[in-house]
Amino acid sequence: MIVLSGFYEGLEVSLDRARTVIGRGREADLALAEATISRAHAAIGFDGQVFYVEDLGSTNGTLVNGARISKQPLKGEDEIQMGKLRIGVTLPQ
Repeated sequence: MIVLSGFYEGLEVSLDRARTVIGRGREADLALAEATISRAHAAIGFDGQVFYVEDLGSTNGTLVNGARISKQPLKGEDEIQMGKLRIGVTLPQ
């Protein structure tokens, strides 16, 4: 994944776990000091068949390609938005 906008613009992270929690709290697997995201905002994971993004009850919600979601499978080149962060996803072939 790559952060497309926000304070961390340009940050690239390889997700090497079955489920990665993203948030501003210390307990998050990927902790980002961004005031517009919740302590445990969302998770990106792989359930053995598909990659997905899941909102974890965040205050501002999680959007995929502009639509608010609770949990959604990901497709290549999807864009996830959490607060002011926009994240691009590249999936393995």
